[in-house]
Amino acid sequence: MFDVVTGGAGFIGSHLVDTLVARGDRVTVIDSLAAGKKVNIARHIRTGSVSFVRCDLLKKGWQEALDGADRVWHLAADPDVRQSAVSPLGQVNNNILTTFRVLEAMRCWNVPEIAFTSTSTVYGDATVIPTPEDYTPLEPVSVYGGTKLACESMISAYCHSFGMRAFTFRFANIIGERSGHGVITDFIGKLRKDPRNLEILGDGRQTKSYLLVKDCIDAMLFVAERAREPVNTFNIGSEDRIDVKTIARIVEKEMGLSPVSHNFTGGERGWVGDVPRMQLSIEKIKALGWCPEHGSQESVRLATRALCRE
Repeated sequence: MFDVVTGGAGFIGSHLVDTLVARGDRVTVIDSLAAGKKVNIARHIRTGSVSFVRCDLLKKGWQEALDGADRVWHLAADPDVRQSAVSPLGQVNNNILTTFRVLEAMRCWNVPEIAFTSTSTVYGDATVIPTPEDYTPLEPVSVYGGTKLACESMISAYCHSFGMRAFTFRFANIIGERSGHGVITDFIGKLRKDPRNLEILGDGRQTKSYLLVKDCIDAMLFVAERAREPVNTFNIGSEDRIDVKTIARIVEKEMGLSPVSHNFTGGERGWVGDVPRMQLSIEKIKALGWCPEHGSQESVRLATRALCRE
């Protein structure tokens, strides 16, 4: 199997590369290193298990790397939901336009399959929780969610127009080692600066689903080896939720801190575009035969331990 992984030096991408290499696949990583870190895949590059192409997908020079590929895992994106409300153009370019360029390169080089990492934010403020894949209407409340939904539509169009197959993964909050953003990273950073006081965005009652990155990668590979429709869309998450205040207490405990004063910025949403309540239905992927190994609370605990060691 010959896999091309865009964004393969990033958080989820590098964990995917680890697994693809471990199972014996030939792997090429394309990454600009704007957000990813070469150190995440350096050992694979040294051993020759991974070919690395440093290039921005908005530029030329990477397309030939798709020659002979069996599947593109398209993870390269700008994931900053909060920043998308300040400067939307970056996300439009780095999410929508790059996805179009990847699809065009696949069409030119006859690559048959794409696996795309989407997001729970395509559902917006869903009124059905847990939210299934066939939930409508899809009304994102962030530019980030809007760009991902646009990418899903474009991928579907290319699959039906040019005979490709797609695996689209709508993620809950994926957490763990190498993560560079998110609530746990935010809390650890703040508590290292001030171990007695913690600013919490919003009212702390935001309640969401979290999944350890290892479980996420297992689910992605499970679906890609079994689903056979032209377009296969699956939620990936845990079967429960946890609120922000509980996450704060777990992080404080893992860091050995007590007591810590919580200072809330207020409001139901932590920031513009935040979805205060989210849990994905995973009945579809469970029917295929996959279940997560960890729930939200255990995922948060294990992710905190890993991130505190970094």
